[in-house]
Amino acid sequence: MDEALGKKILNLLDEHRIMSVATLRPDGWPQVTTVGYVHDGLTLYFLCGLDSQKARNLAHDNRVSLTIDHDTADLMAISGLSMAAHAEPVIDRDEAQKVLGLLAQAYPEQDTSKLEIEMPTPDDVRIFRVTPTVISVLDYSKGFGHTDLVELGDG
Repeated sequence: MDEALGKKILNLLDEHRIMSVATLRPDGWPQVTTVGYVHDGLTLYFLCGLDSQKARNLAHDNRVSLTIDHDTADLMAISGLSMAAHAEPVIDRDEAQKVLGLLAQAYPEQDTSKLEIEMPTPDDVRIFRVTPTVISVLDYSKGFGHTDLVELGDG
């Protein structure tokens, strides 16, 4: 991957905290939901309920598609990422604690002592590690609908 494109991807990941993630239900229908995420390089992480539909879907088929973007009033400023990826549950307790720490860092403006609920522990949530196989970088500043495709392999 070209260095400038890699920096663009990491910058877009840094600039956002939510993504839309599509999983496949056992009946074959896609299900798209919005989740918060954090990342370590190109590896993304998100949390969901232990027995959520997403967790059940991913137990059946770990392939996901996702988008990360934002609204803009300037048509030619549209930018974002879409990815094909695999999502695996985080089993390692140290990795899970690292992810929860990254999550707290992603919201520096949030005083967690004033939350009405406790921050989750690794036992309270399912944490997924998302490893991209294909990343599409959307950047209208390079032309209407311009995308650059990065293929990372089948992970």
